[in-house]
Amino acid sequence: MRWILIGLVMTLTACSSVPTSFTPVNPLSAGDFAHGLLGQVLATHVKDGVVDYPGIQEDDRLAAYLAQLDRVDPNALPTRQDRLAFWVNAYNACAIKGILDQYSPRSYVGRYRYFIGRDYRIGGALLNLYDLERHVLIKQFQEPRIHFAIVCASASCPKLQSWVYEPGRLEDQLDRVATAFINDPMKNRFDRRGKIASLSMIFKWFEKDFSMSAGSVLAYVARYIDDPDLAQELVQPGYRIEFLEYDWSLNGTPPKERDHAGTS
Repeated sequence: MRWILIGLVMTLTACSSVPTSFTPVNPLSAGDFAHGLLGQVLATHVKDGVVDYPGIQEDDRLAAYLAQLDRVDPNALPTRQDRLAFWVNAYNACAIKGILDQYSPRSYVGRYRYFIGRDYRIGGALLNLYDLERHVLIKQFQEPRIHFAIVCASASCPKLQSWVYEPGRLEDQLDRVATAFINDPMKNRFDRRGKIASLSMIFKWFEKDFSMSAGSVLAYVARYIDDPDLAQELVQPGYRIEFLEYDWSLNGTPPKERDHAGTS
C-alpha cells in the first residue's frame, strides 16, 4: 500500500491487467457470502493492532475465507457499501496472507515482491495488493478513509482492527479508524507553537485523495482532530507540513518460517 521508489519500479514493469468483470468457479451467491471467518481470525489473533502471525498460521479459518473470496463476484454485491467493505476486508486478508507466505515490505525489493509480485485470487481473477489498492479501492470508490482501513502489515500503517468492516456499519467504522489514526501521536504530531504538522507519509503519498475531498491535506486532517482549537488552527494559513519517516517493520510477531512459501 505504501510506496518509496515504487513509482520508478512500476515504470520498469509491464502494465498489469485489472479485471472489470469476474467469473468465479463454483460461485457463491452474494446472499450466501459473509466476512465472519475473517472476523473470527482477527478477533482471535489481533490485539490493539498487534498481529499474532504464528497463531494465524495455525488457524484454518483464514484459508477458508480466502477460498470464499475466490468464489464471489464482487460486482454482484448489491450496494456500494457491500462492495467497499468487501474490498477493504479482502485487502487486509491478502496482506496477512502475504506475510504468512514469507513476503515482507521491509526492503525496496521486498516491497515490490509484497505489493506487486504476489497475486491473490478474488472472484476467479488474479490481483496483487498494488492493483487492489490503486485501481480498485482508490479509483472505483474515491474514499480517502480507506487509507486508514487497509493495512500493509507495517508498524507505521494504521492499526489492523480486531473486527471486519461491515456494510451496515461502514460509515461509522471508517470514521472511527480515521479519527484513531489522525489522533495517534505515533503517526501524526503537531507543534502548535512552531506551527508544524508532522504527518504520516500516507498524507504525502496520497495527497491527491485528501486534497480532492477537503481542499488540502491539513483541512482533511482537521476534520478528525479531537481538539477543536487545533482543528481551527490547521485550516488557517501558517502551518508547515513535515512528513515522518515510515517504519516498515512488521506489525506483530513474525510467522514461523516454512520450507516453501505458499502460492495459494
